[in-house]
Amino acid sequence: MTMRLVLASASPARLSTLRRAGIEPDVVVSGVDEDQVVAATPSGLASELARLKCEAVAVDHRDRLVLGCDSVLEFDGQILGKPHDAETARQRWRAMRGNAGVLHTGHCLRLGDDVVLRAAATRVHFAYVTDEEIEAYVATGEPLQVAGAFTIDGLGGAFITRVEGDHHNVIGLSLPLLREMVQELDIVWPDLWNRHGHEAHG
Repeated sequence: MTMRLVLASASPARLSTLRRAGIEPDVVVSGVDEDQVVAATPSGLASELARLKCEAVAVDHRDRLVLGCDSVLEFDGQILGKPHDAETARQRWRAMRGNAGVLHTGHCLRLGDDVVLRAAATRVHFAYVTDEEIEAYVATGEPLQVAGAFTIDGLGGAFITRVEGDHHNVIGLSLPLLREMVQELDIVWPDLWNRHGHEAHG
């Protein structure tokens, strides 16, 4: 039996991560205003945002498996979301280069009234990038709309020297964690695979 997954996120990185894992989700963007949510800890904030996104979409998809995710970077005692503007992204990278931060991703999975909420944390080490590299990177626009002002699966990949933990989590969705959450809802992971799609692309 194939179980359809609804991804309550506009993130192309999360979508491509699921697709590479054999899952073809339906994407429904939640419209949650992330800037209005506060929490005591980075993990708590990521989890609460994931829960709100999931619930906003699950209202109209009661019989489907709905996944909400959100990521924040914990760096130097601060919680960093998306920088949104070039100057903020520049300042962050000048502080982050040569240092490390922890990326927290909240995951909320819902099927009907059953909800599983989990968070994953991965330590990310940043290269000592030059001012010129920071300027060029910010000019591409890539770091402006992503948590922590970096991607590991895009242009920013060269600026990450290593990660401690699940590298999928840095992209915004921990596949091993999601598998455990799916099992808690009594669904077997292979039931999420889009087998027809894989045969067609073979």
